[in-house]
Amino acid sequence: MNTDICPRAEPENHPRSSVLSVVRFFLWIVSLGGTLLSAGRAADFLFAEATIDSLQARMAAGTLSAHELTAAYLARIAAVDNAGPTLNAIIELNPDALAIADALDAERKSGRVRGPLHGIPVLIKDNIATADKMETTAGSLALVGAKPPHDAALVTRLREAGAVILGKTNLSEWANFRSTTSTSGWSGRGGLTHNPYALDRNASGSSSGSAVAVAANLCVVAVGTETDGSIVSPASISGIVGLKPTVGLVSRTGIIPISASQDTAGPMARTVRDAAILLSVIAGADANDAATSARPSSATIDPASALATGALKGARIGIVRGPFKFHPRMDARLTEMVAVLRAAGAEIVDPLEMPIVDQLGKPEGVVLHYEFKAGLNAWFASLGPTAPVKSLAELITFDETHRDREMPFFGQEELIAAQAKGPLTEPAYLEALALSRKLARTDGIDATMDPHKLDALVALTSGPAWFTDPVNGDQYTGDTTTLAAVAGYPHITVPAGDVFGLPIGVSFVGRAWSEAKLIAFAADYEARTHARREPKFLPTIPLP
Repeated sequence: MNTDICPRAEPENHPRSSVLSVVRFFLWIVSLGGTLLSAGRAADFLFAEATIDSLQARMAAGTLSAHELTAAYLARIAAVDNAGPTLNAIIELNPDALAIADALDAERKSGRVRGPLHGIPVLIKDNIATADKMETTAGSLALVGAKPPHDAALVTRLREAGAVILGKTNLSEWANFRSTTSTSGWSGRGGLTHNPYALDRNASGSSSGSAVAVAANLCVVAVGTETDGSIVSPASISGIVGLKPTVGLVSRTGIIPISASQDTAGPMARTVRDAAILLSVIAGADANDAATSARPSSATIDPASALATGALKGARIGIVRGPFKFHPRMDARLTEMVAVLRAAGAEIVDPLEMPIVDQLGKPEGVVLHYEFKAGLNAWFASLGPTAPVKSLAELITFDETHRDREMPFFGQEELIAAQAKGPLTEPAYLEALALSRKLARTDGIDATMDPHKLDALVALTSGPAWFTDPVNGDQYTGDTTTLAAVAGYPHITVPAGDVFGLPIGVSFVGRAWSEAKLIAFAADYEARTHARREPKFLPTIPLP
């Protein structure tokens, strides 16, 4: 592995460096029989595959504190993300993480427990605003030092729930909306995030760091964001659960935008139940995000739905086999997944074809370019007059000026195309938006599910991870993300085995606001397969 491809240098006063100094000091003075020291080692991490429930049980029993747990994850990050395999999933650590954990421990001692996330270390993607000592940059050097005035709405909910925001994760810069030949998981600020199963493979994106951090046990759970595939694709490739909610279930206020019609944040976790717990915390109405007002009162997120098997019995499931550009041998893997569904008692409609998918790309592209320009210019305006970059046009100039650091491998064709668009009142935008929704909703998911009275659609999420190639960019191996993304409908992926040691996931897609049903289906599938496997940080996948 060439570690010089995406170097990352940090000044001594960088927040990440200051926290790691605290961790090193803590590990030096605390022995606990070597407990925390061993926690940092890749092979014997004490909290490997720990769930929210198991950690809460230990904290409730008094055998574990939030401080000890947070320090252990910080040590794990130092040992695995900074050293060892050097995954580069974390772009910055929260210098106040241990102090926050201490305050939460004091609350617990006084009898106050805020809920299931009380004292739980959580990582969030670096396009989600925090009004604290951390940066919010979407991976771009252009936003370093530009402080958002407020926490993102979901961050406020996490803090109120007692989560320890451990830090921020690396991502594909600008959530992978910068170049047509981009390399997923790379940003000018953060460098390249590596796949934990084979370090020479790509981690997909744009929520690369969040997925890798969860897979490699660098946190308990993480938050990602998605416009089209940016949660579910890296989740599938990193062998974890990823849930893209219905647009409007989780507020987008305080998240650096791409698309007002498709953007959403969502949970990334090692189990369906942990994803459901995290979603139940971050979901909710927000007066500053009109999309959240559309949520019906019946669309509640109850993590209990992810506890018991049996949800698939009697469920009508449609199997979508194309056209998603998968290798032909992947069809046999989908057939194996369908066998699990049948054994669980699901009524299967197989196959279902989705030729409408091939028609989505062009109108979706038009919509994203228009909405990105409008949304990003509004974001820059919210940063105030001292922000180093104040418009999309200035961002393009910044990247050209700093080409050696921002564009060493690929350009900014998407930014330039977006800058060429006019306001959201133009007919070209309005027509593309209407066509996108018609194709994805009316003629797509709804038209497929309604006549068969289906409860969910099931498909492969993505193919296995491809080799990272900064010269030629991503070489996707198939995905099913666009239909649900353009429709704004929910999509959950759950681990479903591997191909030559590289994870693949199975997707459950449904109608708007059907998260509870999809979570229950995914949990039932998970309980019957137990397909999740820890990564081994191999340099490459050996030939058989």
